[in-house]
Amino acid sequence: MAPRPLRLTSRRTPPKFLFIVLLIIVPLCVIGIFTHGQKISYFFRPLWDNPPPPFEHLPHYYAENVSMQHLCHLHGWSVRSEPRRVFDGIMFSNELDMLEIRWRELHPYVTKFVILEANTTFTGIPKPLFFASNRNRFAFAEGKIVHGVFPGLAASYGLHEDPWRLESLQRGAMNGLLRRAGISSGDLVIMSDTDEIPSPHTVKLLQWCDGMPSVLHLELRDYMYSFEFPVDYSSWRATIHIYGPQTRYRHSRQTDLILSDAGWHCSFCFKHLGEFVFKMTAYSHADRVKHKDFLNYSRIQRLICQGDDLFDMLPEEYSFQQLIKKMGPIPRSASAVHLPAYLIENADKYQFLLPGGCKRTPR
Repeated sequence: MAPRPLRLTSRRTPPKFLFIVLLIIVPLCVIGIFTHGQKISYFFRPLWDNPPPPFEHLPHYYAENVSMQHLCHLHGWSVRSEPRRVFDGIMFSNELDMLEIRWRELHPYVTKFVILEANTTFTGIPKPLFFASNRNRFAFAEGKIVHGVFPGLAASYGLHEDPWRLESLQRGAMNGLLRRAGISSGDLVIMSDTDEIPSPHTVKLLQWCDGMPSVLHLELRDYMYSFEFPVDYSSWRATIHIYGPQTRYRHSRQTDLILSDAGWHCSFCFKHLGEFVFKMTAYSHADRVKHKDFLNYSRIQRLICQGDDLFDMLPEEYSFQQLIKKMGPIPRSASAVHLPAYLIENADKYQFLLPGGCKRTPR
């Protein structure tokens, strides 16, 4: 008797079970994208975004007690018979400590400190004129200060929905303020945010040398929260220009040339937790505050001391190698070498910016 053939039976997934699985997975995916969409986007950035063209790094030569003639020669330039005038142009929000360190460092080399502040934030929130109400703190530079106020336009023009446009308008207003300060062709103008500080020897070099490019980006050492948390050398937006008829105040890429190791950028370097909250809600990236608890003082304090991101974001990188390398807390540094001289001379006053000083006060 012939054996009976085997019957192959396939098990089909019950439609009801599939429906239940989809009912669970789809909402979880939606919630995950809504909650961590920015993280997901940044993680896959190397797949959908291309890096900008690389800068051409100019070597930067400096050592104490080396003559300016020799330094100019090393850069391929010639020494001038007299220094150029220097105009330091910044748009100011609330960074009083960084402003004092900046101006104390650059005071011997700057002709005019040109400072513009607005009575609204970039997000359209009315704000005090922090510099105007603390001007006595900067009496040491009074004869060099040209101060302007940009009137808040958000309420009138609906710009509170577009902080980048309001920021652009303020930067445009700096052109008129520089002219009011007396700038003329051939002068140097520094264009950078308050916390983007060129080193004094960088400014001295560029004001004494002939042959430098008319526009030059400055590569700044990038720090977060204090000089205890060095990030990298990725800060490039600061520029120095030889002023001319076509010069316009900007904070974006303007040339392919960048001068290496030319200063410091200390972002979110505040003494008080309230100042962190103010900036988080005031600047152009305020949309990164996804949850109300992001502004909680205890949370902010914990993240500062850990060197973690205030906005729970991944690094903005164009390669998976760099992204993975920068993920996680910023490693601490115990070095306080090659920092602004005024900071070191007043270490007790600015301990919160130095190694071991991560604790902040509430105000």
